[in-house]
Amino acid sequence: MANHKSALKRIRSSEAKRLRNRYQHKTTRTFIKRLRNTTDKSEAQELLKKVSGMLDKLAKRNIIHKNKAANNKSKLTKLVNSL
Repeated sequence: MANHKSALKRIRSSEAKRLRNRYQHKTTRTFIKRLRNTTDKSEAQELLKKVSGMLDKLAKRNIIHKNKAANNKSKLTKLVNSL
């Protein structure tokens, strides 16, 4: 167990950040699944805008790697264009 006040605070804050990151990552994955299951092109285009913004935000905050975000966006854009 930590002995310093600052170490205890760091434990609390890192746990809060971990939970927030986990929630954002899970939400983004859910939206990606929803986009993949969509058959309506106009709805898919709206979802793509939202999902690509979410992916960019995850990459900016180092929750996922920037190349992973780029690859996901590319694949999803291909999928939407093929509808």
